[in-house]
Amino acid sequence: MTKEPKIIVVTGAESTGKSTLTEELAAYFGVNHYPEFAREYVTNLKESYTFGDVEYIANTQIKQYEEALKPGAPIAFFDTWLVITIIWMEVVFNKKPSWLAEYIRNSKISLFLVCDTDLPWVADPVRENGGEMRETLHKKYIQEIQENSFQYKIIGGTGKQRVQNALSVLKKL
Repeated sequence: MTKEPKIIVVTGAESTGKSTLTEELAAYFGVNHYPEFAREYVTNLKESYTFGDVEYIANTQIKQYEEALKPGAPIAFFDTWLVITIIWMEVVFNKKPSWLAEYIRNSKISLFLVCDTDLPWVADPVRENGGEMRETLHKKYIQEIQENSFQYKIIGGTGKQRVQNALSVLKKL
């Protein structure tokens, strides 16, 4: 009987090295990863994003998650996930769908690696939340993870040290 892979979500506020860390961890373990879909999607919009766009992003993240659960690689890495998406809906649109909250609550995430805000925020065309808001969101993501009783570790450090810090946590899984 094949068992489901461990699902590891790399998450955190903007500009905290999520994408780099996800790619490096996937390469270390020799597995594929799921890049941040929201960034790609929003970058290709011709107008400002809407609640419907964020719902589409959530549904795509759900499809990716369900694909990752199929037997295959022993571990799957996600660059962000629904926890950020539901907070995004709440902060920007002042609502979060109950179906999404329920889906998150019932998901089988092995571990969240929450990237600390110890890296400098770097502006780009998609980023909206530097400064104090970045810290507020960091706390909201952790709170959402805790409220859903998921395991998590905060990963700090710069460059290769950040990767080593994450690997030391993963080796204990």
